[in-house]
Amino acid sequence: MKLGYIMSKGRGETDPRLASVARQLMQRGLRLCGTIQVNTERGAGRHCDMDLMFLPNGPALRISQDRGQWASGCRLDAGSLELAVAQVAGALDDGADLVVINKFGKHEAEGRGFRAVIAAALDRNVPVLVGLNPLNREAFDKFSGGLATELDTDLGAILKWNTRRKNFVRDNPSKTIGPLGQSGLARPSYLESARAKALTPIPSPAIGAPKW
Repeated sequence: MKLGYIMSKGRGETDPRLASVARQLMQRGLRLCGTIQVNTERGAGRHCDMDLMFLPNGPALRISQDRGQWASGCRLDAGSLELAVAQVAGALDDGADLVVINKFGKHEAEGRGFRAVIAAALDRNVPVLVGLNPLNREAFDKFSGGLATELDTDLGAILKWNTRRKNFVRDNPSKTIGPLGQSGLARPSYLESARAKALTPIPSPAIGAPKW
């Protein structure tokens, strides 16, 4: 299992850091699938627009709701998030060197969102890199069983982390979890709980062209 995360203390800092890492990894020739988040400011007193960009090259999907200038509370469009989950689940079937998920957030902490896709990728020996904020750290630790690795945004460190995983799979083919979960190693407990949902076919959504 190879699960890494990037966590920033400042509000909004994780998204651009993770996006920068994803771009550099793709420039190095790695096949990526997943999502990065792009936030677009709308002016003083107005909430930003939140869009997910599907890796490696789009399209984009708006996941925020415009609830008005004075609205409070969560602006996430849960329906759009589930469309994004379906899109990434389908892309994972085409193969990837790394899955990047913009955030392990509240929905993932509650057992929804990208949680099952993360489990499906790990079940197929595909490493996963996620963004994380301190508010969801406890839920993430429970999900990962404490086996996730915190990573800096230094490209060399992330490449080294990913290379170690590839070398282990190459040198120990009988000790890794296969596509259907057949392995010589014990399956992490959270994979068992997520496996049924993760392996359930999800219809592909109709998503428009990139918005930039």
